[in-house]
Amino acid sequence: MAWTSRPAQTITMTAAAALTKSRFVTATGAVPAAGAAVLGVTESDAPAGGLVPVITLGTALVTAGAAITAGQALETDAAGQAVPAATGTKVAVALTDAAAGELVEAFLTPVAG
Repeated sequence: MAWTSRPAQTITMTAAAALTKSRFVTATGAVPAAGAAVLGVTESDAPAGGLVPVITLGTALVTAGAAITAGQALETDAAGQAVPAATGTKVAVALTDAAAGELVEAFLTPVAG
């Protein structure tokens, strides 16, 4: 299957820590805590202090941290990977299926906070 990403908005921010491509990131440029609110998804790797493009609106490819089924609400795990939503903040909806370690196309859900 060919994965796609349809970003409607991408911003550039400074990484507060080393960041990995296709992972969720916080508004402060850090790797999120499990279940935390996120700003968007990184489009490339970045060292701490480096600049990184972040998709904040639209769809993005996110690394799955567990098996995901299209239509599931998603939250982040402590590594910034997408996992099925449980008790954390819902930050996206899966548009494709994915096994752990694969990329999932996710429709980002704007979250305040």
